[in-house]
Amino acid sequence: MSVTLHVCITCRAGQTLAEGEVAPGARLHAALVEAGVPDGVDLVPVECLSACSQGCSVALSAPGRWSYVYGRLSEANAGDVIAGASAYAAAPDGIVPWRSRPEIFRKQSLARIPPLPVVPEAAE
Repeated sequence: MSVTLHVCITCRAGQTLAEGEVAPGARLHAALVEAGVPDGVDLVPVECLSACSQGCSVALSAPGRWSYVYGRLSEANAGDVIAGASAYAAAPDGIVPWRSRPEIFRKQSLARIPPLPVVPEAAE
């Protein structure tokens, strides 16, 4: 089962952008694409994660797993975000042991969201 790494591409990280300037969130997304997303991780750009006061943000989620939102990121953190997404993909419940998380995921977690119950598909 694959996991989803959402990246807020509209995040301005508190900056006023000049016309035509690429938003920091879009730069983070581009850096993640360039770094290469591991197998089992789907990279999905989104227009807002509602963490605007927390700088660039990403969210990791998968059915039946805990979900996480991380903030205060930049394109310089792309390698750590990829490492964290890979560790998350390998954790059956979404809980990566504390010491196995990249430092930015230990210090910059904004939210941890319980898994939704997995509902079996209705019988036909």
